Amino acid sequence: MTMDNMQIRTIVGIIGRPTIWRIFKNKSVEEFLPDPYIACVLNCMLWIFYGMPFNHPNSTLVVTINGTGLVLELIYLTVFLIYGKTSHRKKITIFLLIEIVFLGVIAGLDLGLFHTHKARSTFVGAFCVVFGVMMYASPLTIMWKVIKTKSVEFMPFPLSLAAFLNGCCWTAYALLKFDFAILIANGIGAVLGLIQLVLYACYWGTTPKKSKTTTANAAAAEVQLQNV
Repeated sequence: MTMDNMQIRTIVGIIGRPTIWRIFKNKSVEEFLPDPYIACVLNCMLWIFYGMPFNHPNSTLVVTINGTGLVLELIYLTVFLIYGKTSHRKKITIFLLIEIVFLGVIAGLDLGLFHTHKARSTFVGAFCVVFGVMMYASPLTIMWKVIKTKSVEFMPFPLSLAAFLNGCCWTAYALLKFDFAILIANGIGAVLGLIQLVLYACYWGTTPKKSKTTTANAAAAEVQLQNV
């Protein structure tokens, strides 16, 4: 179960590439936010620690899959650091430092207070659930901008859809197995993903189309030239 869940989350991370490619191509982050990628970094680090032999033996794939996801997220954040605003750079730097310190505290408590695989995996797993929910919720940080501008241009649809489908699949699994922790984390994740999709449906029609914008700019330039 854990391995498959991690594979899905890695796929969700890969889906972020169109956004990063657009930033790289335009040499600007525009109105995109790094929040989902910051959240995914902590989530991947927690799952890597969870899969260590002293916490959860025989979890090599958990470590390698989340290691791949972590590398992808750090590449995405590097693009934000290069092409982002000063506020983006400060935010990313501060939050990454906080996440490293936080993981260090969790590791210290885990190794110092718990001495069985079950106790350690339960302890670390609880944090994985909490920050998994935060990962689901992170794209909603741009919700206010979507409502204010009536545009979903900077709320990527693939990321929202993947979050919703991932939450639904694991909610169904949790109901079959009646795993309370998985049910809570992914049930909330499915609801948050649905909220993103509802926002997308509401404001997709009012999002400016690039072709129209380009045509309008060209027409404005022609008028200015005629005036001159």
